[in-house]
Amino acid sequence: QVQLVESGGGLVQAGGSLRVSCAASGRTFSSCGMGWFRQAPGKEREFVAAISCIGGSTYYADSVKGRFTISRENAKNTVYLQMNSLKPEDTAVYYCAGTVFTGVAVRIREYHYWGQGTQVTVSA
Repeated sequence: QVQLVESGGGLVQAGGSLRVSCAASGRTFSSCGMGWFRQAPGKEREFVAAISCIGGSTYYADSVKGRFTISRENAKNTVYLQMNSLKPEDTAVYYCAGTVFTGVAVRIREYHYWGQGTQVTVSA
C-alpha cells in the first residue's frame, strides 16, 4: 500500500503564491505517475496537474496552465505543486494522487492512491 500525505496548504491573498507538497511512503514503487486534483465546496473533484513517472512529461488543466507547476523529487518520494498568481477561484481542497501507470494520467479513475487533502484558500 502507498500512503500519500499533503502539506503546505493555507491562506493566501489573490496574486500570491503557495507551494503544496505530497510525500509518499510505503510501497512507493507501486505508485509511478502522480497528479494533483482539487475540490471546491459544492463542486466535483477536478484535475489540476499531472506528471509522469520519471518526470519528463507534465500536463495541466487549462484553468491553471501558466500559473501552476508540478514537479517531483523521486529521491525524496515527493511531488510538489507550485501555485503562482493565485485567484479566489483556486480555493479548494487539494488532493495528491498516485497511479501505477508510468505516463501522465488526467482522469480520477486512473489513480489508485489518494492523500487526505490540504486546504488552499485564496482571499480576494
